[in-house]
Amino acid sequence: MAKEQEQQRKGGKKKQRKEKKDNAWQERVVQIRRVSKVVKGGKKLSFRAIVVVGNEKGQVGVGVGKAGDVINAVRKAVSDGKKHLITVNLNKADSITHVSNGVAGGAKVFMRPAAPGTGVIAGGAVRTVLELAGIKNILAKQQGSNNPLNNARAAVNALQQIRSFSQVAKEREIPIEQIYS
Repeated sequence: MAKEQEQQRKGGKKKQRKEKKDNAWQERVVQIRRVSKVVKGGKKLSFRAIVVVGNEKGQVGVGVGKAGDVINAVRKAVSDGKKHLITVNLNKADSITHVSNGVAGGAKVFMRPAAPGTGVIAGGAVRTVLELAGIKNILAKQQGSNNPLNNARAAVNALQQIRSFSQVAKEREIPIEQIYS
């Protein structure tokens, strides 16, 4: 019996480690929409889920999934979001380093760094993307469209364009101290 208890305990530890690994990623459902397709026999109903996945340490992704029920649609959206992860360069104030614009479809997103203590000033899907990316101080404005999928993708596009000071110094082939001065 002692061996069985030991094996169960060891197995439990492995499960806990695996759960901890999975818990590093947070998922937030932005939208669930019922969609219908007209077929020969009538209408076929399915669900579309938009999910933002992030670890609040600089990685974020937006995923879309469609299925016959909500649970499977969300599961597909989460796996799609993990496939489309990007890494965001954050500064010491948990903000971005410079102004950035993102575009996706008809949606445009404008982002601007903010001082510590400002918080996340953004709306809708853009706010979700920024929070799950780990950004704590930022000003963002969505323009052109209020479609949550395009706004989330435009926010990811804007975050993708952000470069750190070391990257800029490397591209210009100058010392990083020259950029700060």
